[in-house]
Amino acid sequence: MRKLKALLRNRNFILSMAIVLGLLLGKGAKWTEGLVLPGLAFVMMLSMTSVTGSLFRSPRAWLVPVLAGLVMNYAVLGGLILSLSALLILEEPFWIGFVILAAVPPAVAVIPFTIFLDGNTEFSLIGTLGCYLGAFIITPLIVFSLLGSGFRYQGELFIVMVELIIIPLVLSRILLYTGVASRIEPVKGSLTNWSFFVVVYTMVGLNREVFFSRPSSLIPVAAIAAASTFLLGYVIERVGWLLRIDPKRVTSIVLLGTLKNAGFASGLALILFNEQMAVPSTIFTIFMLCYIILLDLKKRR
Repeated sequence: MRKLKALLRNRNFILSMAIVLGLLLGKGAKWTEGLVLPGLAFVMMLSMTSVTGSLFRSPRAWLVPVLAGLVMNYAVLGGLILSLSALLILEEPFWIGFVILAAVPPAVAVIPFTIFLDGNTEFSLIGTLGCYLGAFIITPLIVFSLLGSGFRYQGELFIVMVELIIIPLVLSRILLYTGVASRIEPVKGSLTNWSFFVVVYTMVGLNREVFFSRPSSLIPVAAIAAASTFLLGYVIERVGWLLRIDPKRVTSIVLLGTLKNAGFASGLALILFNEQMAVPSTIFTIFMLCYIILLDLKKRR
């Protein structure tokens, strides 16, 4: 029984199970689709309880992490995604999907994964917030220049920013001030892991048919996802080591430079286009989670 409880608390097992079940029993994802946004917001709220209020009283400390977040997530990661997709992708739906993926801000998972991997939580939080604010300018520049002016993103972007950043931030302050945060601390890890389970299972399940209908067409998509996570993460980590940057900060920079809000990108693709445009975001999610598991295993060693 103890082994079973330990397994059900193991983050790597939970995330792997979400991918497997999404592929094998993905029909249930239609029932959990409405839980994706609340689940991400809940994870964000829990993660932000680890950030003290003193962070917001020193705005000068924001400059470096904001610039790092914008450069790593948009210029480095977004630039690599666009460059590789221009070289490797021949099907227009997949190309559009990658453009949307490159244009969105970092994954909200940057902050909880920073905690899991013992990174600099404040650096990741500020960098993520800076990217979401910068998205009001950067996202339309990327999308309009590559897809044309017909892309309507403003309303969706504003709603997602409020629901996934502003509201969780406010709620996290309430949890801290009322003392609830300290009482849920022992189970915060499990709550976060199983919330991610619902999100990942749903994203994979909604797009499972693509994996079985035309698997060969997904090879270049998978290659881009692998290069944008495993390869890019390795390069960033090595550069950080050569520059003798603090290891905790390097972890945050790696996450900001390898994780995109694939859930947001997939949602925009489904709403504005069709399910084919959401394929790159779904595959990127799988590789992103596998990369996170690898980082976790490396940390444990």
